[in-house]
Amino acid sequence: MKTIGFLGPVGTFTEMAAMSIFPKQKRKEFSTIPACMEGVSTGEVDAAVVPLENAIEGSVNLTLDYIIHKHQLPIVGEVVVPVEQHLLIHPKHMNDWKAVSTIYSHPHAIAQCHEFLRTALPQGEVEYTNSTSAAAKFIMENSDLKAAAIGNELAAKTYNLSIIAKNIHDYDNNRTRFVILSKKKDEIITPYTVGHKTTLMVTLPSDYSGALHQVLSAFSWRKLNLSKIESRPMKTGLGNYFFVIDVEQKMDEILIPGVMAELEALGCGVRVLGSYPCFTIASVNDVSKKPIPE
Repeated sequence: MKTIGFLGPVGTFTEMAAMSIFPKQKRKEFSTIPACMEGVSTGEVDAAVVPLENAIEGSVNLTLDYIIHKHQLPIVGEVVVPVEQHLLIHPKHMNDWKAVSTIYSHPHAIAQCHEFLRTALPQGEVEYTNSTSAAAKFIMENSDLKAAAIGNELAAKTYNLSIIAKNIHDYDNNRTRFVILSKKKDEIITPYTVGHKTTLMVTLPSDYSGALHQVLSAFSWRKLNLSKIESRPMKTGLGNYFFVIDVEQKMDEILIPGVMAELEALGCGVRVLGSYPCFTIASVNDVSKKPIPE
């Protein structure tokens, strides 16, 4: 892989995820998640790293919906990154930061820090941005505003902001799961591999009573462990759903193909979204901060 796309601007958790897995590759920022995926589809980048799920706020539905409905891009890897949210402010306002009137950040970051904002900055109004680093960039470019951003340490360093309060998220063990999307099947070699997954999309026959129970039974009697099952609307009408199922095993020649054959015999639709290695970063300090040469 030569060029890796990520949700920008620089300083996002997504860039941190990309840096951890591809420390020597050139990176290209995109302003939105759909733009990242479009970059892979058109060949502008070789792979893209996009957020899929947060431990506190749940799935990033935009990512999931675009994988299902818009782009036939296989998942070739996953990386889980610890999320440490900090309150960032322009250095000129350090002494009066409690007078902040507006807090900027991504909706997930705002939700993750609800209790801190309620108690420390009750007067602050919330403004949403496309990413945490976009919020940090805005604060840097608008130093006259009495405003703050919620973001990570990388964003603070990138945009020369002061961290006025550290780890302001409401819950410990906050993690975000990112997926790597690519048309290529290049092997990813890192020291962070912890396992493998296969992700399936399953649609149920509309006239089959007890179909979901039989779907789960197909995995159960083969002793395949499911780490996640989630329903999403088909976007074809109320009550029409598909299921995304994560199996904690790489694609084999017998068990998972056997599940797929059994489900198809029941009238279900089955699509493999990817079978891929999983990586976990224990600490943000594991992520290299060295710039990538253009």
